[in-house]
Amino acid sequence: MTIKWVQVDPLVMSGEPFCYGSRVTVRRLLELRANGATPSRLLADHPELRLMGIAAAYCFAADHPGRYADLFGPGGELVGPAFTADEAAGLPKRYRRPRVVIADGPPAT
Repeated sequence: MTIKWVQVDPLVMSGEPFCYGSRVTVRRLLELRANGATPSRLLADHPELRLMGIAAAYCFAADHPGRYADLFGPGGELVGPAFTADEAAGLPKRYRRPRVVIADGPPAT
């Protein structure tokens, strides 16, 4: 079974995109990140989340920049602490986006 890590359902969370298996919205994760929360801190505070889900939420935001424009920096990167290279090593390639999921790398496209 393939898990859709970010889900959108008009009957859940008022239609806000949220992480699978939780009531944590993508926007909330991005706000927490912008306020300094690292992925490991997010997992500690929200044990229902998974690293894969957090990375998927970051990628979802990058794919919908208009919806989350206030949470991107001037260089196209998400504001706040990203995954370390070690944390991102276990993620599928599609979730290892530089400047979105991982801090270093070329500008997001």
